[in-house]
Amino acid sequence: MEKMLKQDEIDALFQAARTTTPAAVEDLDRSTSVVPYNFNRAGQISNEQLRAISMLNDLFARNLTHNLAAWLRCKFQVNLVSAEQIPFNEFLMRIPEISYVSSVRLEPLGALSVLQLDLALAPPIIDLLLGGEGREGPLRELTDIEEAILGSVVEIICRELTAAWQSVGLSFNFERRQMQTQVARIMSVTEKTLCLSFEVRMPQGSGLLNLAFPAVVANTILRRLTSDWGRHRRHAPETRASLETAARKISFGGCLQLPPVRLPACEIQNLSPGSVLRLNLSAAVPAEWRVGGQYLAPAEPVRHGAHRAARIQAPQEEPRT
Repeated sequence: MEKMLKQDEIDALFQAARTTTPAAVEDLDRSTSVVPYNFNRAGQISNEQLRAISMLNDLFARNLTHNLAAWLRCKFQVNLVSAEQIPFNEFLMRIPEISYVSSVRLEPLGALSVLQLDLALAPPIIDLLLGGEGREGPLRELTDIEEAILGSVVEIICRELTAAWQSVGLSFNFERRQMQTQVARIMSVTEKTLCLSFEVRMPQGSGLLNLAFPAVVANTILRRLTSDWGRHRRHAPETRASLETAARKISFGGCLQLPPVRLPACEIQNLSPGSVLRLNLSAAVPAEWRVGGQYLAPAEPVRHGAHRAARIQAPQEEPRT
């Protein structure tokens, strides 16, 4: 059964609406701060995650620098350039027309990532591995033998990636080289990927090493990195012992001095050779032994053989002046 309102009840409802609505809207405007939301920034890497990614990839760059330099017997430098999230089609647009692109399987996720290496690095690397001096060559497609040699270099890169990223439990396994027409089939062109760029420098050439991870891998990596980064870790006992041993060898400046006193400026101004300056200190007040400017203990000057020395008394708090 419907409830019928009387005319006075209807008038009361309208009156209440007229009197409360402006005030309520004013309170809402005063207490609520509306900020436009940019959906293009959804899922972007935070500063905390970026620091964790940079730490892991700096480790990968150092390890790859040392191992490839020893293997190639030449100066070899790898540096992390950038870490960003971009759509896969934007990553594809950055790949040069002549380039070495391969697929890398990440276990245990079973996902595929893309590794791209500038072919400007191929001639000096191949020349070094064939016994040459690492001469620079023209930019061209690789022969079957050259592709097999460069594939062994990519396997080393994957091995160092596995070693550096073992904290997130991922293993990088080199599959095969992909042609330009096949790369777009590895993942959706609209998928947001985690792109890592490294600069590779050699005496006879330089180029970029780029890695693109799909969203499922990027999310797993970022989640595990964030949890590991935020967790407080204590150094292992052997690490603490090594740090303590190294700290004991640090040298600090030490001195034996009288406690500080306040003197009139006129007495300091009238000083001359042979003058006696009264410090207003009792003869029973001990000197202070300070190391690195910090008070440690009272001490008294003594002689130890042919050298001056300080005999430390019982340590105590620094006297107030």
